[in-house]
Amino acid sequence: MAQPTPHSALCTPHLKRLVPLLLDWFAANARDLPWRRTRDPYAIWVSEIMLQQTQVKTVIPFWNRWMRELPTIEAAAKAPSAKIHKLWEGLGYYTRVRNLQKAAQQIVAQQISRRRRGDESQTKTKSETPHVVSYKFPEKFDYVLALPGIGRYTAGAICSIAFNQPTPILDGNVIRVLTRIFGIAENPKEKKTNALLWQLAEELVMHAARLDSSCSSRRKKAHSKFRTSQSLLTSAATIKGSCSALNQSLMELGALVCTPSNPQCQICPVKKLCVAFAENRTEELPNLGKREATTARRFIAFVVEKSGRFLIRQRPTGVVNAHLWEFPNVEATGVNSNPKEIFESEFGSAPKDFMPLVTVKHSITRYRITLEAFAVRLKKVNTKMDGVWKTPAQMQRLAFASAHKRLASIATNRILSDR
Repeated sequence: MAQPTPHSALCTPHLKRLVPLLLDWFAANARDLPWRRTRDPYAIWVSEIMLQQTQVKTVIPFWNRWMRELPTIEAAAKAPSAKIHKLWEGLGYYTRVRNLQKAAQQIVAQQISRRRRGDESQTKTKSETPHVVSYKFPEKFDYVLALPGIGRYTAGAICSIAFNQPTPILDGNVIRVLTRIFGIAENPKEKKTNALLWQLAEELVMHAARLDSSCSSRRKKAHSKFRTSQSLLTSAATIKGSCSALNQSLMELGALVCTPSNPQCQICPVKKLCVAFAENRTEELPNLGKREATTARRFIAFVVEKSGRFLIRQRPTGVVNAHLWEFPNVEATGVNSNPKEIFESEFGSAPKDFMPLVTVKHSITRYRITLEAFAVRLKKVNTKMDGVWKTPAQMQRLAFASAHKRLASIATNRILSDR
């Protein structure tokens, strides 16, 4: 077979060969995901925000629950902060959900303002859900990009998937696919290389748009032929349009075939055009450079119980896991690492009972965290103990940081077993 040429593959003929192969493959192999059953931009937007740094299998139940509870932009805008955090509980990176609500509030506020100026006809639109009326999600790329929490990738994904616009996308999956296909050995985080990848992504989706245009023209001349054709232009996966399908095919290929390790090159639809496959370099690309060194951190948590209630506190604004609930805890950084002595020093109270509960290990970004939890019963409550006392039933209604949610479950089961 002809050997692909690194970088020079930017030429149009190479792109023209890639796009049909990708669309055909996606038509036959696309996963049946709930957000692919709708063209509602709000629903697609929610899925894209949830999918940032989170796997598809994890997102599905969260997305389904969110759409049941908050089916419209207006519902998301008006929801109490406690509710949106509870619906997001377990997904992590909670700034995402706060920005999503800020964006929903911005959309509603702007459209209310236009309505007051007499432009009510442009303010509301019927959603795909019967009897539900929702504020309209903006269609223009620049307006979408200006919303809180939406960057170039997310704006491109929403505009292409929901509106079939030729807006490029570039996430981790797409970077991996493109660097391997085109043999790009430079670090994709570097400015010049990143710009090249965006250029490639744009060329691909623009060619997909031209396919849509060509298909529309030919349908006028030979509608019956296309109605029965099994070609990529009329396949089920491209009903929403070739721009939508093309961008999703790149993401899907990266998720299912062109994986970070042990890619399934033998079943890849574009292996004959792939430089990395031809040169046996798939494990080398993309070249992401050295990973940032991890840092170990140790925290001591105190599950303090009094008459069937637990002492908990809410994390403040501006810190990791802001607004979520947790048990009192401190980072063990000093010379004294004795948990009981740390408790007495921090809270000015000698415990009646103090015993190990559980050790939880987890990660937040580059930090590898060990959380040692201790069950505490007090002789008396000290006013230095900041927080609120909640029953297990009350705690279930609150959004906890993941590690502390586990502590809450263990503590609740322990109380029940003691009764």
